[in-house]
Amino acid sequence: MTWHATLRGLLLAIAALLVVAGCAGDPDELDDAADADADDAEADADADDDADDDEPAEDVDDVDTDEDAITLVANPWPGSYANVGVAEVLLAQELGHDVEVVEIDEQAQWSGLDAGDLDAVLEIWPSGHEDNMETYIEGAETVVDLGELGVVGEIGWFTPGYVLDEHPEMETWEGLEGREDTFATAETEPAGQFLAADPSFVQFDEEIIDNLGLDLEVVQSGSEAAQLTEVESAIADEEPILFYFYTPHWMHAEYDLEMVELPEPTQECLDAPDDERDCGYPEDVLFKAASAELEERAPDAFAFLDAFEMTNEAQDELTLRMEEDDLDYTEAAREWVEDNEDVWQDWLP
Repeated sequence: MTWHATLRGLLLAIAALLVVAGCAGDPDELDDAADADADDAEADADADDDADDDEPAEDVDDVDTDEDAITLVANPWPGSYANVGVAEVLLAQELGHDVEVVEIDEQAQWSGLDAGDLDAVLEIWPSGHEDNMETYIEGAETVVDLGELGVVGEIGWFTPGYVLDEHPEMETWEGLEGREDTFATAETEPAGQFLAADPSFVQFDEEIIDNLGLDLEVVQSGSEAAQLTEVESAIADEEPILFYFYTPHWMHAEYDLEMVELPEPTQECLDAPDDERDCGYPEDVLFKAASAELEERAPDAFAFLDAFEMTNEAQDELTLRMEEDDLDYTEAAREWVEDNEDVWQDWLP
């Protein structure tokens, strides 16, 4: 991301100055030392990139924010960044606000909104956040519901289309029973592997598997990037793989992914304790939320975010550009903003 390019340049400059100060005489030795230190500096910057991409802050106290900027939350999945990119560009370009983007765990974001350290989050998946909604929106009233985003999400169990071509019975969870070893790996055999998502995501798959009596072992991926690497590797070799995933996402435009039907998520099941859960995930109508302090501090930004909307199609368009063209989320957002003035003009106060 763009701020890491600045960091890399600074580290390289420091490395070069240290070399000039510490080496004398032989120009070849000077060049070799400069190259070595520059390589070390770039490696450190790359490591910082990887850490930031894979490990969102777990607490708002872990990040520094500018109290004068509009602070938007980005959760570690592409759609969240697509929303934030468009909002960031328009808040700066049309309303003149400085904007700061903070990547943080979707559970930890609530305390930041509650305290006013974070201003807004543009994509909340209601599944798994009922307690937070009750505590901060309905109870303390320190967080304001900004209404629906316009995107409808669905979480579930996915497998490549070629798996169902060979095993059509696996279109439902009953068809998995007794055939779980289709997904076995050296790590899990004789049980089948179920590949989990980023550990910060809301997930109930271990409970679902246990309560349905399936012989599947949940294997943690560590991050969405690591999970998608494993999925794409399996697809390239046409190997069977079963994994947690969701829509919308650019992967659906790239690959034929099919959802395995789980038991219907009845209200009774959703209200049951987590350890008794034996149904699939409900359809999620995604919504936005803001700190209650934002409306008074920056009423124009509050009104803009209240009106801000996105669709599944627009989000897929943005995230696919980010992936296929290797664009930073702000670059993809600027292009989208240029091409869709008729859409976003209605969001401006």
